[in-house]
Amino acid sequence: MTASDWSRRQWLGATAGAGVLALTGCRPSPAEATASTPDAHWVGASHERGHRLRGAARERQQLAPADVQRRAPVLIVGAGVAGLSAARAFAARGVDGVQLLELEDHAGGNSRGHSIGSIDCPLGAHYLPVPPPHSPAVEVSEWLHEIGLLQQHLGQSVPAERHLCFAPQERLFIDGAWVEGLLPPVEPGAAMQAQVRLFAAEVAAAQRTGFALPSIRAPWTAAHQALDAVTFAAWLDRRGLVDAQLRWYLDYCCRDDFGADATVVSAWAGLQYFASRHGFHAPGDEDTEREPVWTWPEGNAWLVQRLAAPFAARTHTGRTVLRVTEGRHAVTVLAWDEATSRLEQWSAGTVVLALPLFVAARLVESPPTALREIASQLSYAPWLVANVALAAPLLHRSGAPPAWDNVAYGDSALGYVDAMHQSLRTAPGPTVLSFYRALPTAERGALLQDSAATWAQRVLADAAVVHPDLPTAAGRIDLMRWGHGMAIPVPGVRGSAAIAALRAQRGRLRFAHADLCGTSVFEESFTIGALCAQQSTPPRGIGA
Repeated sequence: MTASDWSRRQWLGATAGAGVLALTGCRPSPAEATASTPDAHWVGASHERGHRLRGAARERQQLAPADVQRRAPVLIVGAGVAGLSAARAFAARGVDGVQLLELEDHAGGNSRGHSIGSIDCPLGAHYLPVPPPHSPAVEVSEWLHEIGLLQQHLGQSVPAERHLCFAPQERLFIDGAWVEGLLPPVEPGAAMQAQVRLFAAEVAAAQRTGFALPSIRAPWTAAHQALDAVTFAAWLDRRGLVDAQLRWYLDYCCRDDFGADATVVSAWAGLQYFASRHGFHAPGDEDTEREPVWTWPEGNAWLVQRLAAPFAARTHTGRTVLRVTEGRHAVTVLAWDEATSRLEQWSAGTVVLALPLFVAARLVESPPTALREIASQLSYAPWLVANVALAAPLLHRSGAPPAWDNVAYGDSALGYVDAMHQSLRTAPGPTVLSFYRALPTAERGALLQDSAATWAQRVLADAAVVHPDLPTAAGRIDLMRWGHGMAIPVPGVRGSAAIAALRAQRGRLRFAHADLCGTSVFEESFTIGALCAQQSTPPRGIGA
């Protein structure tokens, strides 16, 4: 039987089965098998749908005629932050009938939320920095005013305090005790003190060359291109910034924002983390106040719920897009409806692919050269988020009190945030701790193949160094796996001519995703989505 002879139902069954075989091909080690098994469950994204998309593109199967024909003036594929921001911007321009297709069962992309019992918790991104005065993220600031997170007071924008992260905000477990903040303590006269001051001076010098968030609002010069050509670790080495504790901290910052450490990300990305925001200030220097951030129990799901609400009736979830074909008068999109097992064909005057670029390259029937080039260069970080339910607080270790963000020095994991930290309750009680891991790309296979119980045991074992009572105190554990959580800004990506070409592309088929900005953060995604809509020619002749 050839591929063209297959029915849609045969094709669906075959590609879905491949995922089942992959999952059954790996067994826990003997030690893991004999350990007590947590009440652990996979939740969130469906990897089977993504792999079905990959299989369809690889086999180039000839699909039977669609069961449903639909039309829209604008069709946005992907209802993450960039896609929702594009929908908002099209609506602001008066374009009626914008429709969105989303692979998963809920909009939000990397900012979706979850709940265990009555406690909300994040599945991905979990905070948003307060924009500084005169922020170049003008579209973000405008929307934040709309939803009340920013308010005008005496001619200035001030943040809504109810949603600011409560104190204590951060703490670090080091030398057997908790200390406030995430930078290891800097002792007066110690070698690290000079190193920290030197790094602060380097960041200040970088700021003078022009860094901004979003990065597309900053200049791109030969100096930035040179920073993009080397790893952050190599750049630090050349400047003699080799203190072990400082380097651990900088590695942590890179993993937190970019999914990989300083040996992997570019020097431009490592400096962007600090220079585009409030800089880096050595302890004891003036202006060392921590960057204010907003956060919620459900993380940035609080934001995307408000961004998605106006488009709820026009967001079609559970749609696996299989092919995108640009024609002379319209763009055709074939999508599989997961709920009804039917094939839909959409025709639109403008189609926005608000997707990771490696996915977009698989979907477009004749992808632009720039898209093929950048898709081959990009590397994506796998992530694991484990939400651990606790019936009562953990035993307190010496030092700083429990904080919202809690990290162990020397650990390659990213610590945990406390979902109930933002609650107004006066006494501690049940909560959910959300543990984050940015994994090496080599562990993507294990993330798919190993069981939820196996990954939960690893999370609990690592955390037991800081909280010995956690393995026995933990109740239900819900885990979210992101196989390709974010594009890593490796050297050469941000300054790529291919990325610049895709951002400048005009026509019926457009691209809008944080991949086009080099880093996967909220401000980048929101801005690139808004700009895509603002720069598009209003569609004509195709109705909803």
